[in-house]
Amino acid sequence: MAYLAHVTLVVPDYDAALAFYIGKLGFSLVEDTALDDAPHGKRWITIRPPGATGADAGEGATILLARAATLDQHAAIGNQTGGRVAFFLATDDFARDHAAYTAAGVEWVRAPTRAAYGIVAVFRDPFGNLWDLIERDRGERS
Repeated sequence: MAYLAHVTLVVPDYDAALAFYIGKLGFSLVEDTALDDAPHGKRWITIRPPGATGADAGEGATILLARAATLDQHAAIGNQTGGRVAFFLATDDFARDHAAYTAAGVEWVRAPTRAAYGIVAVFRDPFGNLWDLIERDRGERS
C-alpha cells in the first residue's frame, strides 16, 4: 500500500531549521545523515512533530529538511505555497501548545479564533512559512 512518507520543506540552513523545529516546537529528529557524495555538506534530515507515529510503518509522514542549493530554491524559501498556510499542526490541547510556543518566541500572525471545526491560530516559522496550530472539535476529521 502506498503512503506519504516525506514532505519537503526548503530551508536556507539545516542547523537553523533544526534549532527552530526541534528547539522551539519540540519536534523529534528522525534522521540526520550526511550524504558523502553530495556537494557542500548535503544531509538527509527528517523530523516529525511530537506525538506523530512511524512513517516507516505508513502511519504518518515526516518533514524532509532540504537546504536550498539554487537561486530558484532560495527564492522559494518561505513561499512554497504562494503565501497560503503550508502546514497544519494538529494538537489535542490548543491552550497548552499555544502557550508553550508563545513562551518559546514563536511569531503569531493570526490570533486564536474559534471556527466551526475547532480553534486555530497561525504562526510563521523563521523562514516565512505559515503554519496552522489547530485543535479540531471532537468528532471532526483532522
